[in-house]
Amino acid sequence: PNDISLTAFENEETAMTSMMEKTTRLMELLGHEEMPFGVCYADEKPDGYGPKPGEIFTREREIAGEIDWQKAFGNFTCLTGSIWLARKKKKAAWISHEECGCMGGGYYSGIYGPYLEANVLYVSTGIPGTHIEGEHYLPSPETMRAFMDDCALPLGKGTYCVLKPLDQFNDAEPPLSVTFFARPEVLTGLHTLTGYAAGSHNAVVTPFGAACTSIIGWPLVYEQRGIECAVLGGFDPTARKFLKTDELTFSIPLSLYGKMLDAMETSTQTRHTWEGVRKKGLKSNSTW
Repeated sequence: PNDISLTAFENEETAMTSMMEKTTRLMELLGHEEMPFGVCYADEKPDGYGPKPGEIFTREREIAGEIDWQKAFGNFTCLTGSIWLARKKKKAAWISHEECGCMGGGYYSGIYGPYLEANVLYVSTGIPGTHIEGEHYLPSPETMRAFMDDCALPLGKGTYCVLKPLDQFNDAEPPLSVTFFARPEVLTGLHTLTGYAAGSHNAVVTPFGAACTSIIGWPLVYEQRGIECAVLGGFDPTARKFLKTDELTFSIPLSLYGKMLDAMETSTQTRHTWEGVRKKGLKSNSTW
């Protein structure tokens, strides 16, 4: 996933500078105040928030019965929770294999694979012989395995999966994707701009998944399949406490984001109809 260049900005003298200037303009058009986040993989731990060292999740260790599940659940750290802290402090959130905190987050972020059977059972019907009744987000282990197979992301080229504000990236370390945290009016602008830039009425998708799946995994999975789309997420009940009231996530692979920035000046966001929506968005900002 790190084999990426700023091709959407290849004619610019300084790619990230150009991207940030255009992003500032997009935020102005949307009436959006918070800097979006980018995703990358790195070998150096960033300054920010992540789990403490804990259980190492591998299928081999699971089969051998070597995972201490009491310790694993006791040291649970939600990646979306780390992102919540990073957003507040304008720092990075990260996850690694040795500092994972969540067996699901580690898999969905491309830090380890294949997935664990315990994850399959936990998200669906529960783990037999334990007090863990399961989340019942999918109706059976079979449906959960189908999801896990479908959202499988090739392992990231780096020790850490890192999420941080977009203005903290540079030309040597571009983001793989861009995520906005926003309420309905801003999402309306992002949704319509995505379809306009992609030239498609199917340019935004909303697949099932944990909050971190929608932010990290799905945008890159679709991109690798040659499907140009953004991912609307934030519907994970477990992670709702780490999102603001009425807030969802909107994640875009870098190549599509570049097209959106190039298209914004001729899009709905510069037309009369959008002004009414923008005013509602600003009212939402002041209310919340």
